[in-house]
Amino acid sequence: MARILAIDYGKKRTGIAVTDELQIIASGLTTVATDELFDFLKDYLKEEQVALFVVGEPKQMNNEASESEVLIRPFVEKLKATFKDIPVERVDERFTSKMAFQTMIDSGLKKKQRRNKALVDEISATIILQSYLYNK
Repeated sequence: MARILAIDYGKKRTGIAVTDELQIIASGLTTVATDELFDFLKDYLKEEQVALFVVGEPKQMNNEASESEVLIRPFVEKLKATFKDIPVERVDERFTSKMAFQTMIDSGLKKKQRRNKALVDEISATIILQSYLYNK
């Protein structure tokens, strides 16, 4: 089976997480500079099969799209156009950054390590992917 790849899209950095080939376990992969994201994905797809992209969908508490959705929508359209054979699904990403930060605290990371925003983005992508796997 092919992997599922999750994307926590950000203006500067984008967190990436993937499943194992059986699509059971979600693991953080990396964080990449957003302007290098498509190059990263093209290189990754040369090495690994991906069955699905899961992209975080930021929403407000009233279930409306958040302000950052304006940046994410064009990215999703470009993703679909660039990788036509790989479907894209969206997953509500409310609270993922807070959950990622709490995960860092719970795992015993020191304050200096918890300031690593790239790690927060990678963990957020993992949480988005776990949420997708749990609800599929």
